[in-house]
Amino acid sequence: MTIPRRTVGGLAVGAVGYGAMSFARPYGQGQSDVGDDTADALVGRAIELGATMIDTADIYGDSEERIGKAVAGRREQVVVATKFGIVRAAAGGESPIMNGRPAYVRERIERSLSRLGTDHVDLYYYHRMDPDVPIEETVGAMAELVAEGKVRHLGLSEAAPDTIRRAHAVHPIAAVQTEWSLWSRDIEREVVPLARELGIGVVPYSPLGRGMLTGTIASFDDLPADDYRRTMPRFARDAFEANLAAVQVVREVAAAHGAAPGQVALAWLLAQAPDVVPIPGTLHVSRLEENAGAAHLDLTAAETARLDALPVVGERETRLDENWSYGVTPPPR
Repeated sequence: MTIPRRTVGGLAVGAVGYGAMSFARPYGQGQSDVGDDTADALVGRAIELGATMIDTADIYGDSEERIGKAVAGRREQVVVATKFGIVRAAAGGESPIMNGRPAYVRERIERSLSRLGTDHVDLYYYHRMDPDVPIEETVGAMAELVAEGKVRHLGLSEAAPDTIRRAHAVHPIAAVQTEWSLWSRDIEREVVPLARELGIGVVPYSPLGRGMLTGTIASFDDLPADDYRRTMPRFARDAFEANLAAVQVVREVAAAHGAAPGQVALAWLLAQAPDVVPIPGTLHVSRLEENAGAAHLDLTAAETARLDALPVVGERETRLDENWSYGVTPPPR
């Protein structure tokens, strides 16, 4: 059954999208289950299901190249989103490096277009905010790409409310991408109301709590020894059991519907507003199908209230002091 469509900042897309960060193996796992035909199978099935937003980034390993090959011959059937701005992510104790300089914006779009094998990107996100470059300069350069036809719509990822407002004054912002799930509710205080005010869609990443809300992780020891999540506050041993109790509530709601826990987590997000489109990631077609099925799951008011009340222990990121979340930029020069 094809999933219903939604409109995000002028883009018509399926209610559930597909996030391609899994190709970069973000938690440190090996590449053994990523074959040459993985992206093709995922994109093909996503199109059949109506999950037409395909989201990637220039820092997700060879994801852009894989997605580019997968959408070849069916480019008009999908909305391709990609991102720029992260030069180096935080790793091994090193701070992240972000770049929002206008020259870098142009350099990265040319690289992304080449890797994706297309002449335009439907939605181009500024991935993380450069603390040294005014947002007006970065979005001004992005707006030039729109005028040239290389980009159709603009987005911001993990931007602070004031940054979003200033960017939108330069050029309409179609979507704000940020972590949002039953486990990550902080954007509801300011970012979501601002998006409603400005007519900006919200695209939640990690909508399944980095795998925890699927109900497949039963203990801290289920995480591989080299899994990055072991360093994240919400997965730490002292927080794990408390957060597992919250997952049990999701399991109970899912059982009442004969659904998977992950579907409940996605259905809760979809019920927040008509222009919310989560982008869960996976490397398995069966999981893609499961995620898309959430678009047909309706929660009762009592179930929604129960889920709203779930407690969460621990911060969502290991570090929150490097402009990584709620990114700010200097005033205009």
